[in-house]
Amino acid sequence: MRFKGLDLNLLVALDALMAERNLTAAARSINLSQPAMSAAVARLRTYFRDELFTMAGREFIPTPRAEGLAPAVREALLRIQRSIISLEPFNPAQSDRRFRIILSDYVTFVFFERIVERAAREAPAVSFEFLPPTDDSEDLLRRGDIDLLILPEIFMSNLRSRTKLFGDVHVCVGCRSNQQLLQPLTLEKYMSMGHVVVRFGDTLRLGIEERYLVEHDLKRRIDVVVQGYSMIPPMLLGTERIGTMPLRLAQHFAKTTPLQIVELPLPQHLPFTEAVQWPALHNNDPASRWMREMLFQEASSMVSPLAMAEPLSEPGSRGDVCPDRPATTNAAARSRVKGATRGVPI
Repeated sequence: MRFKGLDLNLLVALDALMAERNLTAAARSINLSQPAMSAAVARLRTYFRDELFTMAGREFIPTPRAEGLAPAVREALLRIQRSIISLEPFNPAQSDRRFRIILSDYVTFVFFERIVERAAREAPAVSFEFLPPTDDSEDLLRRGDIDLLILPEIFMSNLRSRTKLFGDVHVCVGCRSNQQLLQPLTLEKYMSMGHVVVRFGDTLRLGIEERYLVEHDLKRRIDVVVQGYSMIPPMLLGTERIGTMPLRLAQHFAKTTPLQIVELPLPQHLPFTEAVQWPALHNNDPASRWMREMLFQEASSMVSPLAMAEPLSEPGSRGDVCPDRPATTNAAARSRVKGATRGVPI
């Protein structure tokens, strides 16, 4: 089919080439032979009067003209896919939809486990692909390459709408054998102790607490840098290091790890809210709407971490490598954490 002299099938080829950057892989992705894809490239070059791609080994490197065309082509194809082709009723029990979601290890542990469990009951053929937050997460969302983006609200772009899911606060954690945590933690002591910190993405973006410290010109001693909050507890065991992490996740690990949770000596204890965004083209997509509704329902049923009463690990329990420290009692632990989070909505 032609539209003002352009064979619209060529847009599908161009989109595949931009995604794969390889002629053979692009041809395979849209079920074309390699000669047919080569012919499509030649026709695209003729129509747009531009080389569009140059070769670097076997990789196709897009020209500025191709880079400029790519977003509009992708948006047009997605709009056709979501608004015309996929408007049939969505039946979760029969769907084999695959959801690509950008989320942190924190959200996976404290929230998305329940989504996967519920989906297994309601839509057993639905699958998930979890991707870590990266520096190009916003571009992937804009292009419709992912279905959902879940991040702390403060890290989200203001250029698109978002919906809040649940809140949390930060606490300080350490091994139960850490003698320096026997007394209330002062800011001076917090800054002087060895820290395990999280930095995200290819450019090692700062976490919430580290951003706060940098903004207030506070310098702490960093012993270990990890890629996710779930890597903090193992780096604390048997040491006097401390880490800063969300309370919900600290409570999750305290079930099986000899972890001590104490008040964070920073103003307001750094509350934050996790929120979700999705491509605008998915607004009316039945499958996306079903998934979003499930997220909202599960988030609304989440109990405040202050009300959770799971016991901390006792010495000698599974994973306990710090037997020389008496166990923190539930009441004492909850009292200290409640003091850290009093007045904060979560």
